Amino acid sequence: MEVSSSVSERQVLSMRIKCRSISRGAAEGEVLLTHDSISFLGNVDPKTGEIVEPEHELFGQCIKNKVLVFPHGKGSTVGSYVLYQLIKNEVAPAAMINIESEPIVAVGAIISGIPLVDKMEKDPFEVLKNGDHAKVDAASGFVETEI
Repeated sequence: MEVSSSVSERQVLSMRIKCRSISRGAAEGEVLLTHDSISFLGNVDPKTGEIVEPEHELFGQCIKNKVLVFPHGKGSTVGSYVLYQLIKNEVAPAAMINIESEPIVAVGAIISGIPLVDKMEKDPFEVLKNGDHAKVDAASGFVETEI
């Protein structure tokens, strides 16, 4: 983990946390975090990007352009293609962070071009919170956020 600062009108400290790259690319956005696993087939409306599973922690929220943080995927392998539909419908997350990714989410992110990382050096549920701004650089293997 690195801590760096940049100077503009105010000093901004950022934390850079190493992680494993699954699907290369870089994106940034507002963090949307859930402790619930996600089944993209059934939990997410591919037309709107909204979480539609009533029992899910993120029920009613939209994942469009978010840095989506969740433990891992679950469910059918069709979930990979739902991620691809989300991209085609312009309602996909900007990037995703998992505790430990699994093949359904990994394949979906790769075919959709969504940056995906996992195995952060620090627990994402301890260093990130909803509404934070985070940058995911899956090409270089780090997540960066202001502290």
